[in-house]
Amino acid sequence: MLDPITVSVLNHRFEAIVAEMGEAMLRTAYSQILNSSRDFSTAVCDGRARLVAQAEHVPIHVGAIPWAVEAVRDAFRGRVRPGDVFLLNDPYHGNNHLPDLTAFVPVFVGDEVAFWSINRAHQSDIGGSTHGAYNPGATEIWQEGIRITPLKLYDAGALRDDVLEMLATNVRHPHDFLGDLRAMIGSARVGERRVAALVEEHGAPTVLGAVDEILDGAERQARDCVRSWKDGVYRGETILDDDGHGTTDIHIRATVTKRGDDLTVDLTDSHRQVTGFVNSAFPNTMSAVHMAFAYLIDPRTPKNSGTFRPVRVLTRPGTIVHPHPPAPVTLSTNHCAQDIAEAIIRALAPACPARALAGWGRRFRIALKGVNPRTRRPFIWHMFHARPGGGATAVGDGWETAGEGQAAGGIKFGSVEVAEARFPLTFEHHEFRPDSGGAGRHRGGVGAVLRLRVDVEEPAVANTAGDGVRHAPYGLFGGADGLPHRYRLLSRGRPPRVLRTKEVGIPVRPGDVFLVESSGGGGWGAASTRAREARAQDRANGLVTARGRRRRAR
Repeated sequence: MLDPITVSVLNHRFEAIVAEMGEAMLRTAYSQILNSSRDFSTAVCDGRARLVAQAEHVPIHVGAIPWAVEAVRDAFRGRVRPGDVFLLNDPYHGNNHLPDLTAFVPVFVGDEVAFWSINRAHQSDIGGSTHGAYNPGATEIWQEGIRITPLKLYDAGALRDDVLEMLATNVRHPHDFLGDLRAMIGSARVGERRVAALVEEHGAPTVLGAVDEILDGAERQARDCVRSWKDGVYRGETILDDDGHGTTDIHIRATVTKRGDDLTVDLTDSHRQVTGFVNSAFPNTMSAVHMAFAYLIDPRTPKNSGTFRPVRVLTRPGTIVHPHPPAPVTLSTNHCAQDIAEAIIRALAPACPARALAGWGRRFRIALKGVNPRTRRPFIWHMFHARPGGGATAVGDGWETAGEGQAAGGIKFGSVEVAEARFPLTFEHHEFRPDSGGAGRHRGGVGAVLRLRVDVEEPAVANTAGDGVRHAPYGLFGGADGLPHRYRLLSRGRPPRVLRTKEVGIPVRPGDVFLVESSGGGGWGAASTRAREARAQDRANGLVTARGRRRRAR
């Protein structure tokens, strides 16, 4: 057994490596979705596909990475060499969903693959029958984009340029795709160099031995936390609005059994798989379960494969949380992943009330395609602005406009000025949405109000992908629900068009305005117990109004 000081030093070195990989990605990626909104994650796994370290980026990305490493390792067993780079995006081969392209670089110690350096990044477009990587009309996965099963892009350092050309040909903006892919590979190679240097500095036996100690230590910390919760069998449920194809009120049901320091999460009673793209492939479902667990345990516990050993998961093939191929799944990293996590959190709330989170706002994405009149180049813009509010907790209010629960603030909305400079858009109005957070001892974070004018000279087209118009973020322990989303398209001479959460091919005329009112998070605890000073501050900051309080009282 290594001394604990050495183990701690190496654990922090691994965490520094994945953080540096993220900085390299942020500074070199081409697309707004990556270099502004930061929709990517970095990680290091060992040769046994165990997650060793992840950066604090997008939680839903990382929990599925061990399954992806296993898929690549098994597909190329005996054929992995130094200098190789692998790609994968197929959710039925270990990935989350098609837009999350993943790059893998092996790190050798002697003749063996000892580690994998990994970058997973959401692409602005991944092909398929509609722009922007989300197709609300999809009824099978082939309509959602190009499927990349485990693939070798660099062979012993030599680029397979025919493969690269094939990939770039299958997306709408190959220039940005190639720039983002190079940034991903560069980021993963930063990790490769840093891990190799770590092994050189401390020696392979020490570093490899430390991995076991790091994972075992995280397991002990996680079990210590679980042991403090009340034993029992708990049930939680969340409801999705619809799948975009006529199925409504889609339920995710979690039965969680807590005994000692073990948890069994049973999702077998969840809704049957549906026609639309809210199904969640098994690796994504596992990532959602791990995400929920990570939110409930001590935040100081490292998030690696050891952390999740106390959790056993049961699913049933043919359900929304474990669909049969070729079910479409692209929205699943948002919904139903967030809904899986929230069903588990709601179930366990009585067991660990001090750790449970009220509901966060759900995703409601707009992807806009058109021609920029300033450059005459086509563009695809993903709306990450007007984020919904976060859920409140036992220790404080929810974060204002923090975004969806599956990212927990990890995805940013970026600079308004930069967005206006890059795209033909004018942000006429962008501010907090008063009264949108659920009332409580701790108030839910408020959402936002956005008026966005589209300054194109020829018609554009938009898609929507999300949830949360019919079912609002939930309150806990007497806290009120947040307000749901309300999105409209305003076009001169026409009545306002209320946007559904899953639409394809929405016509957008020059000068049209998107009026977005995003949801607030749920409240925690009875509103009657909220501190007087906090109420006064809410009113002074315009987050709560007298009219809103009267409406909630009714």
